[in-house]
Amino acid sequence: MHDAIRPFLEAQGFLVLDGGLATQLEERGFDLAGGLWSAELLVREPAAIAAVHEDYFRAGADCATTASYQASLPGFAARGVGAREAERLIASSVELARAARDRFWADRTSRAGRLRPIVAASVGPFAAYLADGSEYTGEYGATEDELVDFHRARWHQLAASGADLLALETVPNAVEARAYARLFAETPDVRAWVGFCCRDEARLSDGSRLAESAAPLAELEQVVAIGVNCTAPRFVPALLRELRRVTDKPLVAYPNSGERFDPDRNAWSGERAPRDFGADAPAWRDRGAALIGGCCRTGPEHVRLVRRALGAAMTG
Repeated sequence: MHDAIRPFLEAQGFLVLDGGLATQLEERGFDLAGGLWSAELLVREPAAIAAVHEDYFRAGADCATTASYQASLPGFAARGVGAREAERLIASSVELARAARDRFWADRTSRAGRLRPIVAASVGPFAAYLADGSEYTGEYGATEDELVDFHRARWHQLAASGADLLALETVPNAVEARAYARLFAETPDVRAWVGFCCRDEARLSDGSRLAESAAPLAELEQVVAIGVNCTAPRFVPALLRELRRVTDKPLVAYPNSGERFDPDRNAWSGERAPRDFGADAPAWRDRGAALIGGCCRTGPEHVRLVRRALGAAMTG
């Protein structure tokens, strides 16, 4: 088990992840309609990102996931940002999260009874650069070689950024999973968790079987946990069962709020109920999930209730 997550699992039996970053920024009045999504604020309002990180720590998160999900050199270039400045902005996503962690940790009252939180550098899929909702279809036609080339520069930069580990998020197809396996071979010291995006109880967004797609990554020593994110909560128990067939590593579960995303309208629909979300967390823990939090459309209240429910389940 990786040293970054070991203390949490040994001391409390779980590690609480944060919730949606863009969700909170939008609720605070920021327009994230461009192709960079939350990474847009790395350019024009970095303090807002740091404030959200700090709010999640105070709500109970043991880990901040950086604002680099949709940050890439091509994405910044499309906005007119040069390569050197883009690299600085990507690095700043980790610096902001670490600074927010340090401010939280300096407050002895807020941190009472807590372990010092960690920082995971987010690596979004190629779909994040496309910014067209194709995380939920997995159908973007890129070859494995093209995906390796697309991810390589940011991968190496974040691997050397000082983050505690990488978070490979919302992987929607088996091709991208294979591309990541090749990048792990280039960076033997990097450690990461992997989160797949799934359409139902057994398949990725593109229809590939989760267990088959996850197995090659689960075999890598560098992958310290593997699971699902930005997937409907109702699918999580069955998906965790599928993953347990191919690995005994800690599992990851940070689904979206349960609302549905319509890529044609670029909008979410349905209701989100933090109380129900929190109540589900112990069941995910029983299925093997050790890293648990929220993704799109979740916020600090979801995280607060997850921590409360997991703590009660472990001591009850």
